[in-house]
Amino acid sequence: MHLSQHFTVHERLFPIWAGLLLLALLMGPVAARADVQPLDRVVAVVDDDIVMQSELDQRMGQILNRMRQQNMPPPNLEVLRKRVLEQLVMESIQLQRATMAGIRISDNQLNETMARIAQSNGMTLEQFQQALASEGLSYAQAREQIRREMVISRYQQRRVEARIVISDAEVEAYLQSAEGKSQTSEEYLLGHILIAVPEQPSQEQLNEVQAKAQDLYRQLQQGADFQQLAMAHSDAQTALEGGLLGWRSAEQLPTLFVDLAPRMKVGEVAEPIAAGSGIHLIKLMDKRGGASQIVEQSRVRHILIRPTEIRSEYEAQQLIEQLYKRITQGGESFVDLAKAYSDDPASASTGGEMDWLNPGDTVPEFEKVMKASGLGEVSKPFRTPFGWHILEVLERRQQDIGAQLQEAQVRQLLFRRKFEEELESWLREIREEAYVEIKEQA
Repeated sequence: MHLSQHFTVHERLFPIWAGLLLLALLMGPVAARADVQPLDRVVAVVDDDIVMQSELDQRMGQILNRMRQQNMPPPNLEVLRKRVLEQLVMESIQLQRATMAGIRISDNQLNETMARIAQSNGMTLEQFQQALASEGLSYAQAREQIRREMVISRYQQRRVEARIVISDAEVEAYLQSAEGKSQTSEEYLLGHILIAVPEQPSQEQLNEVQAKAQDLYRQLQQGADFQQLAMAHSDAQTALEGGLLGWRSAEQLPTLFVDLAPRMKVGEVAEPIAAGSGIHLIKLMDKRGGASQIVEQSRVRHILIRPTEIRSEYEAQQLIEQLYKRITQGGESFVDLAKAYSDDPASASTGGEMDWLNPGDTVPEFEKVMKASGLGEVSKPFRTPFGWHILEVLERRQQDIGAQLQEAQVRQLLFRRKFEEELESWLREIREEAYVEIKEQA
C-alpha cells in the first residue's frame, strides 16, 4: 500500500477524530472516560511506505484460517504476528524498489494469471472466487495480492539472476559426478505382458502359451493397443496398470530387459522372450534423457501485437488481422511488416525470425499453431498469454539435441540451487539497507 493511500485514509478520518474530541470536551468527565477505538494504526514505517494494522490483521487472518482448514494446531500468536509483520515489511521494501525500477503488471496480464490459477486448480473463475471467500479473501483482494507477488517475483528475477554465474567447468564437473550421471542417464518407459506358464507344464500347455504369445505379438505388430491387451491378457502384477512398468533407468530395469531396451526404438515391440515364469512381451513406450535425443525443430518467423495501456485487446486483435490480410491478400512482405509492427524486440529487427525451436520452447498455444502450419503458410491470427500473433514456418529438421538438452538441464538445476542461496543473501542486504521502524503494539 502506498503512502499516498494512507494519507487519504487519515485525511478522511480527521473530521471524525476532531468531532469526538470536541464532544468529549463539551460533555465533561463522563464522555471523556468513554473508550475510543481507533479504526486503524501504523505498525511499521518502511522507507517511504507504511504498514497498517488492518493489513497485518488481514494477513494473519488468512494464515490462521488456512491452518484451521488443514487441521494444523495454531501457533503462538505473538510469534506469528512478528513473522507476518516481517513478511509485510520485506514485501514493502521490494515493491517500492520494483516501482522505482519501472516494473508494472497490466490488468490483462493479471486477468490471464488469475484465469490460469483457477484453471490449474480445476475451477472456473466463479468457483475460484468462492474458494477465496472461504479463506476470508475477496476476489479484489486476491487480485491485488497476486499482482504484488508478480511484481516482487519479476524484481527478484531481475536483481538476483544478474548475480548468478554458472561456468562451463561447473556444468562439466556436475555431469561427471555420480549425482550428475544419475540425473542425466537415459530412462525408459516399458510396457510388459506376461503369459504365465503353469508349474511342470505339459507340451500341450507350452504350445498353447507360445501360440497365445505369438497371437498377441501379431496383434501388437498390427497396431493393437498395448495397454488394453495387457489388462485383458497379462498375468503380471502390472496388468491393471496396462502393463506399464513406469520410468526406469537401465540399472532399474529387470535383468531380462536390461540389454534389450537400450537397442529398441520408441514404439517398437520386441519378439516374445521365453524365460522362467513364462513368455514376456515388451514394448518401448517412450524414453528420455541420455546423450541422444532426436526432435523435430522448426524455424519460424512471427509478428506479435501486444495489448497495452493505450492499445485495447480489441484494437490489438484488429491490428493483427489487418497485418494478416496485408500479407495474404495484399502481397506485402512479412519481413517488412514484422520490422515495422512487431512488439517482440528479440525478433522484430530480423523480420520476425526466431532461432530454431525445440518442442516445449514456446507456450502451448504457439506450439500448437506452429505444428499445424505447413511450410511457407502464414497462420491465421491467434492468441497467447503474450498477445496476438501470426506466424510462418520457414523450415523443419530432425536434430539430435541430447547433449544440448543435458547441458541446459544441468545449468537449470545449478541455477535453481544458486538462485535460492543468492536470494536469501540479497534479501538480507536490502533489509539492512532499508529504513524500518517497528511500532510497539498497543
